[in-house]
This record gives sequence, C-alpha cells and structure tokens, in this order.
Amino acid sequence: MIKLDLRQLETFVEVSNLKSFSKAAKKLYIAQPTVTSHVQNLEKELGTILINRSGKNMTLTEAGDLLYKYAINIINTCEMAKFQLASYKGEVQGHLNISSSSIPRKYILPNILKEFTLKYPNVTFSLINKDSKGVVKSILNGDSDFGIVGAKYPSKNLNYIEIIEDKLLLTTPNNSKFPQKNYSYLDKDVILKEKIIFREDGSGTRKLLERELEKNNINKELLNIVAYIEDTETIKKLIFLKVGISFLSQRAILEELNTEKFKVFNIKDFNLNRKFYFTYHKNRQLSPLSETFKNFILEYIKNQAV
Repeated sequence: MIKLDLRQLETFVEVSNLKSFSKAAKKLYIAQPTVTSHVQNLEKELGTILINRSGKNMTLTEAGDLLYKYAINIINTCEMAKFQLASYKGEVQGHLNISSSSIPRKYILPNILKEFTLKYPNVTFSLINKDSKGVVKSILNGDSDFGIVGAKYPSKNLNYIEIIEDKLLLTTPNNSKFPQKNYSYLDKDVILKEKIIFREDGSGTRKLLERELEKNNINKELLNIVAYIEDTETIKKLIFLKVGISFLSQRAILEELNTEKFKVFNIKDFNLNRKFYFTYHKNRQLSPLSETFKNFILEYIKNQAV
C-alpha cells in the first residue's frame, strides 16, 4: 500500500512551484539535502520519477504533473480543515504576504487592511511594494500567492478579479499657465509642449499611457521626458515644484485637489480609465487565509459601492 507523507508532498509542491530545490529549501526553512531527500523518498514510495533534473531547467514528468494536482488539493484540504477548526474556536491567525503595485498599496489597501485586522485581530501581514509587472512575475515564479495590480499582463496561468475602478488624469501645478477648469479636456499637443515626468518601466500607469500614445500615433520619443520616477509622492512633489507635469491616478491626488494644490485634466481622444485587480495563479489553490482575504476584499468593495 502506498503511503504519502504530507511533509514530502509539501516539499514536492514547493519545488514544482519554484522550479528550484534551493529556493524551496529557503522558503520551507529546511536544508537543501532534506528537500532532495523528501522528493527522492516520495519518488521511491510511488515507484516513478516525478521531476526531470537534466540540465538547468527543472520540469515535471507526466507522473509529476499528475501528482502535483492532487498534492495541491491534499495540502489545501488539510490547511482548510485546520483553518476552519481554528475559526470555529475563534482563533483565526496567520501571516499574509500581500504584493501590491503602488497605487492600491498606498491609497486603497490601508482602509481595507484596517477593517480586515479589526475582524481578524490575530492575523499579521507584510505589504510588499512591487510594480504591476513585478507582482505578476512573483506569482508566476511561486514567490507570492496573490497580488493587487493596476494592469493585466496576459498569461494563461493567471486569474484576474476586478476589484475597483480608477482613472489617470494629467496633473499640473495650479497656476495661470493652465487656466482651464479641473477635468477640462485639453488637446493632445499639450503633452508634446510640456516637460513630462514618466512612471518607471513595469508600472500599470505607464503601460496604460504608452498604449494610448500608440493608439493616437504619438511617438514617445517626441515627448520631453525629464524624469522616470517610481514613487507617486515624489512625482507630486516635483509637479508642485514645477519640474514637469505627469499622469497620476485620480485616487492618488484627492487630497491635493481638495486643497487646490494641483489642477487635473483629461486629454482628448485618450481613454485613461483603468481597473485594479486581485490576481493569483490558476493552477494553485489559494491558502485558506489568502482565500479569506480575497473574499473580504470583494465583500468590502461591494459594500463600498452600495
């Protein structure tokens, strides 16, 4: 009779996700020889090779691919059982690693996390700053279970759940150079005449803006880009100091608009509406705590919309 060891299955799943024995050892806080031993013992018990180890690339065999699907369900069923029993006793606890792009991390998640920790006071969390492309990469590499992003990066291995809408606005200093009313529509040539502050490569903001430039036959090389900045707060400071203008999330500048620090405009023929998404791997079931957080976000957003 075949006997499956849960710890060996967990090790096998991590090796499969990370495509590396050393990375799996680091994540599981065990020695690499122990990881190798777990996989070898599992292969011996099942009487088949699970992982192709030839060359630098590590892949699953057909048997490994088949076991992976069952192993994920076995592990998550055990975790769900422990989670539900803990919930029954009022002891929901654990740690969430939340990877998020900058806008939701700074302007959306704090209020959500406040309510989440009020409901689940024994849950701790780490809020990890990555651009949208970095979040997606970390999920595909097995470093993150899920993330919050401001742009979809096509992948057959990812699920995207829409959580909230946003819009980019051309943001300028509040001075006589821009006499139009807030939210007025400006001609496209304004972005060719002014100094522009761009977001870093990989951000959802930049991806959306570059898409609209291309749709409107505007060569990015013709823009007078004076800086590439990752941090939104730094961009706002530079706009205030009249270094340049930039496209910013409407959610990121609400406070400054209330104090009339900035002015904001739409650009004719530019569609700068966008959405934020909760994204995770299609082939990896979320942990019970991550699933709880996902459902909490969806319910929170739904209640905010009412």
